[in-house]
Amino acid sequence: MIDLYSWCTPNGQKVSIMLEETGLSYRAHPVNIGAGEQFKPAFLAISPNHRIPAIIDQDGPGGKALSLFESGAILLYLAEKTGQFLPAEPHARYTALQWLFWQMGGVGPMFGQANHFRNYATQRVGAEAAAYGVERYTNEARRLFGVMDTQLSRHEWLGGDTYSIADMATWPWIVGRRNFGIDIAEYPDVGRWNEAMKARPGVRRGFDVLRKERDEAPANPDRWNILFGAEQARRR
Repeated sequence: MIDLYSWCTPNGQKVSIMLEETGLSYRAHPVNIGAGEQFKPAFLAISPNHRIPAIIDQDGPGGKALSLFESGAILLYLAEKTGQFLPAEPHARYTALQWLFWQMGGVGPMFGQANHFRNYATQRVGAEAAAYGVERYTNEARRLFGVMDTQLSRHEWLGGDTYSIADMATWPWIVGRRNFGIDIAEYPDVGRWNEAMKARPGVRRGFDVLRKERDEAPANPDRWNILFGAEQARRR
């Protein structure tokens, strides 16, 4: 049994999609990041970087429980545990892994910044003060969509010719594309891939894990201070 500690966000959805696709038994435990639950000692013992998702595999290597944080590491671990969604042939394997790391180092951070500056910084500091960040990160999001579109014009899936953890890692981030100024019609091969992802039952199930808990969570007026570190700074 795998215990998943997460929230219904793109980074959390990567792992819940993988768990649904593999068919592994798991329990999902909500960590409400808008309420600061990621700073609680019990969660920090699992994820010292106070970020979701994290897992504890009660049946880890050698039958010993294994705790992991960082979504990319979790996806790689689950792929190796099950022998699924990561090619064994070296060329195909490392091709898929490079696109997984491309998502981790580029898509997640840059799309997140584009969303922040376009939708939150403008409210907090005003459009003029936020304009540089909006332009920088919107342009970077568009560049990354272009990279993705080129790759998908050559291959059926992002990591190559087989569906892999690279697809699972990246797709949840494109769902909110309007928040960072992207019109998917400008990227037809991303659009084709997006439809293929949405057609997978495991993707649909994994995408909705903890959605009910997130949607029913009471609004927290201080959630953005919590998410962007002010709450942690006050506690030090």
